[in-house]
Amino acid sequence: MRYLRKRLEIVRVVDYSPQQEGKVFFGAWVEVENEQGDQMRFRIVGPDEIYGRKDYISIDAPMARALLKKERDEEVKVKTPSGEKTWYVNQITYNASAE
Repeated sequence: MRYLRKRLEIVRVVDYSPQQEGKVFFGAWVEVENEQGDQMRFRIVGPDEIYGRKDYISIDAPMARALLKKERDEEVKVKTPSGEKTWYVNQITYNASAE
């Protein structure tokens, strides 16, 4: 409870801005694909929001950090424990109905 009370003091709502359109920022739904054709779709959220959701990743995750400010069809290099991986941005949306 103490942890949650302290978190509530600093929590803030991040509103969508039209300037974000076409680029990956906090709150974006992103679909990526690797060279083998494997696809992933997830939303970039705060670390407190991912509990119990397999389709959310933390803004602090290496994938999210690599994707920030990228646009559709851009190549993204992600550093992983097993080496650098290449992903391509297929789609970016901020539409709530994409959930």
